[in-house]
Amino acid sequence: MRILAHLSDLHFGRIERATVNALIAKVTEARPDIVIVSGDLTQRAKQREFQEARQFLEALPSPQIVVPGNHDVPLYNVLARTLRSLHNYQRYISRDLEPFYSDDEIAIVGLNTARSLTFKNGRINRQQVARSCARLDACGENRTRIIVSHHPFDLPEAHEFHGLVGRAQMAMAAFARCHVDLILSGHLHGSRTGESAPRYKILGHSALVIHAGTATSTRTRGELNSFNLIQVDRSSVSIQCLTWNRERGSFFLSDTAPFQRTPAGWTRIPPTDAAGQP
Repeated sequence: MRILAHLSDLHFGRIERATVNALIAKVTEARPDIVIVSGDLTQRAKQREFQEARQFLEALPSPQIVVPGNHDVPLYNVLARTLRSLHNYQRYISRDLEPFYSDDEIAIVGLNTARSLTFKNGRINRQQVARSCARLDACGENRTRIIVSHHPFDLPEAHEFHGLVGRAQMAMAAFARCHVDLILSGHLHGSRTGESAPRYKILGHSALVIHAGTATSTRTRGELNSFNLIQVDRSSVSIQCLTWNRERGSFFLSDTAPFQRTPAGWTRIPPTDAAGQP
C-alpha cells in the first residue's frame, strides 16, 4: 500500500497563515510515500510568493510531484505572461513541468495544464497525453497509474461545463487505453471524489477523479481549507479528506471515500451499518 498526500491551491500571497504550520505537521505525521501538489502555489505568480511556496515545500516530506496552475502564470504582466509565463515557477519550484515518479506499486505523471493565453481555464494537448501514456506504459502493468493536473477532468453538477480542462474528451480516451486509474486535480477549491464513467462513456473504463480543496488559501469558496490523504493498492483506494478546524488549530478527518477495483473500473464501496450490513 502507498500513502499519497494530495494538496492543492496553496495561493501564497493570499493565505490563511494559521493553516501553514498545522498543515506541515499533519502531512509529516501521516508519513506519506509521496506528496502531490496540484497547482496554484501562488496568488499572482510574484517572486516573493514563489519564495514562500518554496520554503513551504522544503518543510514537507519528499519525494514530491508538483505541477503549476493558472495562478502561477503572471496575470497582469502581459510581456511576462506571453514570453516567460512560468519563469518564476521554474526558477523557484521546478524546471520540470511534467514530473514523474514510480516505484513497484504506483506510477505518477504530472501535467501542465496552465496556459499563458487564458486567465482561468486550462488545456491539454495530444503531445502531452502521448508522452504521459508512454511513460506509464513503460512501467509495466502492475502499478496503479496516476495523472496529476491542476485543472479538472470532471466537475460537480453545480459547476459549468467550461470549467473542464480543454480537450478533456480526447485525453480521457487515451487515458482509458493506457489504463489510468486515478486523476488528481484542484482548481475548484472544493474536495470531491467520483468515477469518470458518468461523464465519459468509455466501455470497460472508469477512473477515479479526485479533487483536493484549497489547503491554505483564504479563497475557500464556501468550504473549509482541506487536503487529502489517499491510500492506494491494486485492489482498493481510500480517500480521506482532512479539514481545517480553526478553534483547535489543526486538520481533522472529515470524510472517507473507499473504492474497490472491479472489471469496469473503480466503484465506491457502500457504507455499512454497525452490524456490517450495507
